[in-house]
Amino acid sequence: MKKGKKHQQSTGSRENGNGNTQRHGEHESWKKLKLVEIHQALNSDPVDIETLRRAAVSEGGLLTDEIRRKVWPKLLSVNVYKLPAKPTKDVRENHKDFNQVLLDVRRSMKRFPRGMRVDERKVLQEQLIDSILVVLQKNPALHYYQGYHDIVVTFLLVVGERMAIAIVETLSNHHLRDFMDPTMDSTKHILNYLMPILEQVDPELHDFMLRAEVGTIFALSWLITWYGHVLSEFRHVLRLYDFFLASHPLMAIYFAAVIVLHREKEVKQTECDMAMVHHLLSQIPQDLPYEELITQAHCLFTLYPPSLLAKRAALQSRKSITINCFKAFQMTTRQQRPDSVLRRQLLRGPARGRGGLDSQLAMPKDTQPNQAANQLVKMAVWGISATLGAAALAVAQTALDWAPDFFMQLY
Repeated sequence: MKKGKKHQQSTGSRENGNGNTQRHGEHESWKKLKLVEIHQALNSDPVDIETLRRAAVSEGGLLTDEIRRKVWPKLLSVNVYKLPAKPTKDVRENHKDFNQVLLDVRRSMKRFPRGMRVDERKVLQEQLIDSILVVLQKNPALHYYQGYHDIVVTFLLVVGERMAIAIVETLSNHHLRDFMDPTMDSTKHILNYLMPILEQVDPELHDFMLRAEVGTIFALSWLITWYGHVLSEFRHVLRLYDFFLASHPLMAIYFAAVIVLHREKEVKQTECDMAMVHHLLSQIPQDLPYEELITQAHCLFTLYPPSLLAKRAALQSRKSITINCFKAFQMTTRQQRPDSVLRRQLLRGPARGRGGLDSQLAMPKDTQPNQAANQLVKMAVWGISATLGAAALAVAQTALDWAPDFFMQLY
């Protein structure tokens, strides 16, 4: 009997192992297919921005930092061959926000990777200060707010200083614009969309929160930092940034709504008291099912768009620069040329004689392709495209962290 049991157990183990191997293979095939689709979208002329947006929103997001360095600029219509110069130290001179930015950055140590050398972190913190100040200096209508540095540091860590400045400047004039008014009125206006979303989905939860008089201030730091300040795992922050960069500027408040809805039972079991409910909601869980919540937020935006909520909640009285400018901004992203064309334009452009081709074509150090590997990479791409076939299209769309950095050098 004992031998029989042993045999049954070992057989089951082999079956489980085979099943796991098969699922792992499906994951890898799906991710390779997604990479090919992103590659094709980046090299379309004009760039297939809708495919890039779907890739950023769909499960797994953009998969690797190497892909983010290629796709994030396209989502914001940033030309990686026309990046701003590195800031000079005089950007700090007589800047009205310098002292506050300095204090905030010095307190931001937890936003840097664990185990990073102190000297490396200090260099990045100096770059963070300069990046923030140069954007504010170039855009006098923008006003610094505490939490802005949490957004800037995310881009700095992924794309480097020059590209981070370009991306953040664009974001600050569009997605983040309402947060950068001289007062908090526009930010409060965006927070006011939270309760109407809850009312549409769960009227009982909405009424409970009204009785508790908890308001929406618990979600303020979520919104104005795009959750960078409140999430401990950087990979979760990056996944949300993929989602938000490809979405409407109000998507961050829809995501706040699905977090509250996800915790509906906890909220209702709490004493109906403002302090108690606020304390519960302000402590954001670190084990959220992010992919599930992203899908839900995307669905809620489709079902209850801001225009519908504004009418039902009488929120249309305040004019939002962020919301009003978004449609025009989206249109500008649809006529971008692929990087291969931008490189050829630089070859033919008037800048050719001013510093040699190497200096004109050089991308930021952290985004420059490895030209020596291009032929190998092209062969890899062709091989992947040829072998996936129709069968890969049926693979379940789940994404693990796969980092084929050499593959992305082709872009």
